[in-house]
Amino acid sequence: MRCIVKAMPSKRWYMRWLLSCLLMCQVVLAYAQPLAADGIWYAVGEHADWTKIEHTHDDLVPISHPARTGGQFIYKADFVLSQAGHYVIDFDSSSVVGRFTHHIYNAAGEQVATLKGGIQSTVANPYMLRHGRDLMLSAGKYILVSEVSAPFFLAHPQPYVTTLTEYQRSIKMGNAIVLVSYGAMLILAIYYAALGYIRKQATDRMYALFILGNIFYNGTALLIVPDLFALHWFYLISFPVLFSNIAYVCFVIYLLNLRRYSDSRLYKVGRGIIFLLALFIPIAMIWPHISLELARIGVGLIMLYGLLAGIRKAWRGDLIAKYYLGAISAFFIIGAYSITNTRVTGSQTFYIEHFGMLAVTVEMVLLALVLARQFALLNHEKENALTLSKRHLKIAHTDALTELPNRYALDQELSALPIDGVLVFIDIDGLKFYNDNYGHKRGDELLRSFSRVVNETLAELGILHRIGGDEFAITSPSGDVHALETCLAKSVEVLRKQGFEFAGMSYGIAHAMESRDSNMLKYLADTRMYAQKRERQRAAEQQTRKSRETAV
Repeated sequence: MRCIVKAMPSKRWYMRWLLSCLLMCQVVLAYAQPLAADGIWYAVGEHADWTKIEHTHDDLVPISHPARTGGQFIYKADFVLSQAGHYVIDFDSSSVVGRFTHHIYNAAGEQVATLKGGIQSTVANPYMLRHGRDLMLSAGKYILVSEVSAPFFLAHPQPYVTTLTEYQRSIKMGNAIVLVSYGAMLILAIYYAALGYIRKQATDRMYALFILGNIFYNGTALLIVPDLFALHWFYLISFPVLFSNIAYVCFVIYLLNLRRYSDSRLYKVGRGIIFLLALFIPIAMIWPHISLELARIGVGLIMLYGLLAGIRKAWRGDLIAKYYLGAISAFFIIGAYSITNTRVTGSQTFYIEHFGMLAVTVEMVLLALVLARQFALLNHEKENALTLSKRHLKIAHTDALTELPNRYALDQELSALPIDGVLVFIDIDGLKFYNDNYGHKRGDELLRSFSRVVNETLAELGILHRIGGDEFAITSPSGDVHALETCLAKSVEVLRKQGFEFAGMSYGIAHAMESRDSNMLKYLADTRMYAQKRERQRAAEQQTRKSRETAV
């Protein structure tokens, strides 16, 4: 025990490890600390001429950050470069910027660079998924003046200047998240759309619409749509989300099978949220600058509704709800961060958009697993139902006593009997004798023995059926009457050797070529069987009479 204790790390070791991690984080943050990140924002009037505003901006009223509902703003910051080199200027926290123009002034007040861009701008973007702009600067003191405008902002964009090397390093992780997540969205959108087409279920269709709305939103906000397809309509960021939020609530209702009567509260709340989200659309059309705020409120509502509905249904024991609860929990945690925060402090790697995209992607992947599990359960239920159906079908077509096919199975065999086939009806002699003298147990033994012996003798020559009582039937596709009669004669001999001395049989044969009507075929075989039975009875009576006369 002492050896084990000595081998375990001490608390002091854990403290040193934790402090070293914190120190490493501080070193990384210090290394990644950008230039010109501590400036001042100014609001600009609607009719202001930006080209006539001096770079000192002494007449402007400073603000803490641009308003979420959009407008025109100016950012001013001083920065010092210790060495000449290749630098990049970009925004942190968010890429939702309509238009921007960066002006760089030297210490003498001379403008040394002007850089433009934005989602609404047609200026070529040198960096994929980013607003980065390159500039070569010498060592010295500079002033950055950034003119920024947008119909709305997702978060508070903050201009910063950093070296090219550091910029290339910092954007890799964020870009990787975008590429992987956007690819997953495209694939899963096609997947759910295909499922909706094949399965004809609203669940798949609604979720495909939800993903489609996020494809437009993320694709526009993160510059994929503007750069690849030259679509610079800024409201692709907000309006698709307004519709996709409605689709998501419908998806939750269909997925969790919420009903008006069995889940009245959840169902009514869902319908109310759908009505409210639908009301957001005309409001956004009248006041488009608040459309993103309405979309943000909608996202919060759908996440909360999905979480509460999942908890309620899972508490009731719904298996699909339990799986869905894992997906919506991840969506809620990450998504709540993305809609409630306006800055990603201390990092130029991640945007708020990255967290929102990650939240949707995680939920999509987890829901794909939920759907796969649902398919597995449905397949399992289908196999159980199929097995049960086969069992019931076998019971329905099998005689309980002899385990031979019954009259229903006979009808199916007759429908497939070839033109050369024959039908044989058999009536066992002696069953009443054994029932009356030895009991029904002995009679049942006769029936089972007859079934076993005839089946073994027939082999592949035909199929024996029990019609009921002491009546049996044989269907023989080959139609070899001589072989059938030989088999029946042998079967009687075997039965008598097994202790059933009074056993016998009468049979009638009908050829399939005589009639293609199965009922007529059965009538012919039955008539001939009873005709033979009567002849055998008359022959037996005559033999008995002759025996008596001889004895007299």
